[in-house]
Amino acid sequence: MKLRKILALVLVMALCFGMVAVLSSCGGEKNYAENNEKIKIGISGPLTGGAAKYGIAVENSAKLAVKEINAAGGLNGIMFEVEMLDDKHDANNISTNYASLYEGGMQVSLGTVTTKPGLEFKGYAQADNVFFLTPSATGDDIPEYSNGYQMCFADSDQGTVSAGVFKDEFQGKKIGVFFKADDDYSVGIKNNFVKALGNALGEVKMASFTEATKSSFTQQVSELKDCDVIFMPIYTEPAALFMQQGKGIIKADAIYYGCDGLDGIDAEFDVSTITQGISYLSHFNSGATEGAAKTYIDAYVKEYGESAPLNQFGAAAYDCVYAIVDAMKYAIENNGAEITVTISASDLCNILTAVFNDKNFVFEGITGAPGENGKSTIKWTDAEGNATNGHVNKTPVSYTVKGVTVK
Repeated sequence: MKLRKILALVLVMALCFGMVAVLSSCGGEKNYAENNEKIKIGISGPLTGGAAKYGIAVENSAKLAVKEINAAGGLNGIMFEVEMLDDKHDANNISTNYASLYEGGMQVSLGTVTTKPGLEFKGYAQADNVFFLTPSATGDDIPEYSNGYQMCFADSDQGTVSAGVFKDEFQGKKIGVFFKADDDYSVGIKNNFVKALGNALGEVKMASFTEATKSSFTQQVSELKDCDVIFMPIYTEPAALFMQQGKGIIKADAIYYGCDGLDGIDAEFDVSTITQGISYLSHFNSGATEGAAKTYIDAYVKEYGESAPLNQFGAAAYDCVYAIVDAMKYAIENNGAEITVTISASDLCNILTAVFNDKNFVFEGITGAPGENGKSTIKWTDAEGNATNGHVNKTPVSYTVKGVTVK
């Protein structure tokens, strides 16, 4: 009997210990930031591989913003730091990266740089109630949960607004679309563009490629050679290759029109070597010559040199950091929030979501169409004051990299 009682007691103790262990590992109940000396901002993005120039620009810009904020006194004396881990634009690396960042004391995040990893990241962040504001993961489903927000325009927004530009500017023109069929960013924008455009401009020619076929676009150039305007919801590297392989084949006075992924196309090759025009819809002009955008560009080049990647991904990350800190200040001043250096990610998330859903919270940044003061107006509520479920509300701008007269 005594042996049975001892075994029963051991079993009960084991079960209780197991329950405690399970409870301590779920839902972000443990505060991994309890020993932090600075508020930690975590990011996952490509620092190596083909998309590295986007991730490096994000890391550089986030750290530049933190350097400026800390130099100005931080958040009532509380300093900030940025930690970014390389995911190589591969969603398979997110689980490890997220765990490392979260258990390393991450209290708030910029999520991921690109969409596919972001779709993986959001689930982990939701489970732990970690607030994230991504600079450039454009997928419509990225801010699916209440803790996720975007500084970039979502795919549906970019596709819809681009379709509006085409309806206004390209009546009577032959339209083509060149997209990457295995990329969520490219397919998402393309689908919404086609849906919003409808039959307004007649038949639209389609040509696509994949990661496995990105080295040569001979066939796609041939398919689109007679188009007056070619919509390119892709990134700069394949776009530059298409444009160069299209020399002498694509109509000489055609226009290549892209979205924010086309920012920096003139750094890929000498655009003066082609006759076609190049424009893109975005929220930042990396060639800005005035206003807050120019101030950021000058500071970035001074910090990292002229050879460092400079694009809208980085500019959006810069805005993300400032927006998060501004939201913290707003919460303290208007909502009586208490924010300490060791605040848990979950508690900080609750504070930040309340601010970002507040119609009176307005952030002035460097992305989006600038106003008279050289800054843009950015919100996460609509004109009626309703929360936009994490989607950003700001005015886009169409930038011309290289002009051409359409005949």
